[in-house]
Amino acid sequence: MATFIKIDDELKNRIQHLAALRQRSSHWIMREAKAQYVDREEAREGFKREALASWAAYQKTGLHLTGQEARAWLNTWGTEAESELPECHD
Repeated sequence: MATFIKIDDELKNRIQHLAALRQRSSHWIMREAKAQYVDREEAREGFKREALASWAAYQKTGLHLTGQEARAWLNTWGTEAESELPECHD
């Protein structure tokens, strides 16, 4: 599927310059940029859905971890003292 987009001369020149530096085509640079943008935005939407689901669960149950509890747990990651996720509480 061919898709056409209009870009201004400044962006076109920047893409061409980067393509030359990377020894890639301008088409490759633009395709890669669009793919990375879509990946990032899909991840952002997933994070937003997860956050809204977490908020809904909290409102329903009241179960939570404090910020301090979460940070203390995360600080164990990758260490010999790595611990399991603490239990949520009221």
